[in-house]
Amino acid sequence: MRSIEILERLVSFRTVSRASNMALLDYVVDLLPGAASVELIGAEKGRSNLLVTLGPADRAGVMLSGHSDVVDVANQRWSHDPFRLTQVGDRLYGRGTADMKGFLACAIACAERAATRRLATPLQLAISYDEEIGCVGVRSMLTRLEDLPLKPLLCLVGEPTSMRVAVGHKGKVGLRALCTGREAHSALPDTGLNAVYLAGDFIAALRRLQARLASQDNADPAYDVPHSTVHVGMVRGGEALNIVPASCTVDFEIRNIAADDIDRLVETVRAEARAIVAPLREAFPEADIRIDQVSGYPGLDTRHDGAIRFVASLTGGNDTETRLAFGTEGGLFAARLGTPTVICGPGSMDQGHKPDEFVSRDQMARCDAMLAALLDRMEAGVTL
Repeated sequence: MRSIEILERLVSFRTVSRASNMALLDYVVDLLPGAASVELIGAEKGRSNLLVTLGPADRAGVMLSGHSDVVDVANQRWSHDPFRLTQVGDRLYGRGTADMKGFLACAIACAERAATRRLATPLQLAISYDEEIGCVGVRSMLTRLEDLPLKPLLCLVGEPTSMRVAVGHKGKVGLRALCTGREAHSALPDTGLNAVYLAGDFIAALRRLQARLASQDNADPAYDVPHSTVHVGMVRGGEALNIVPASCTVDFEIRNIAADDIDRLVETVRAEARAIVAPLREAFPEADIRIDQVSGYPGLDTRHDGAIRFVASLTGGNDTETRLAFGTEGGLFAARLGTPTVICGPGSMDQGHKPDEFVSRDQMARCDAMLAALLDRMEAGVTL
């Protein structure tokens, strides 16, 4: 399978988030000498997006979108070299095989075939960087796409869905609370204001908010967790046991269903922070809990029946996995371009980010078949 040959090369590129992806992009460009246009977009410290167009340039096309970066393997125990594709039975092991170089390999193989076909509808291949740290890189590519006179007719994001068609996921905002108190000797704790205690009070407020969200009557049963969620992931504070700490940071996230406005939820959190520090300001004027946004992306809620039916017809199935537990760049494509966006790709996110990540040969074959059907449709011209 050509896609597996390509996957073997893709896995060998150590494109961990924040590391360079240029060698991978050079490899892709070399495979597609017949492309109508090739653009490197948003180059930043050895990383870039790649936008390749094949077929006529005067019509709206179908975009295949995927990210080139993978999560790190540090402190993970692998049975195989994570940056060398290893085949064991039906499984193809390697970092990024499921998330999401498996799809990229199929999409690149599709683009190779597209260069030899007479397409009535153009094919666009969009490869982004630093998705795993908050959909960072793709934003400059979206700015470029916003400037183009023709927006994509359809965007197919190949995140792993076990080749089921997904049409939605929650939005997410990543936030950091910087809790500021007053340093003091631990033998005289009343002369200081313990920032770790401020953080503890703030975390308790986040847990109360989570309880309220879980008890609301606006649940969306299409999700495994049917309500918006608040999660604390990291807490850092203190320099030494005998010092009352003056600062502590809390990294947390909110993932919201469509029924909950994310701006309102963030403002609720800010109000809780103000309420915690207000009674302390007279004795400790420097008391503060400042909240900064560090990442985020909108949710996806595709309701374009034509786009959904079209992608489902390519897979040969009728079922749609209406909502995903994880987020994707698809929400940004839909929100910023107004492009109908559907998610469908080989492998399962159950394997993503873990040691011994794998995608199956069967899943790769099914993705190849979907994209082959897409090319056949694009020769005749795609309408939704």
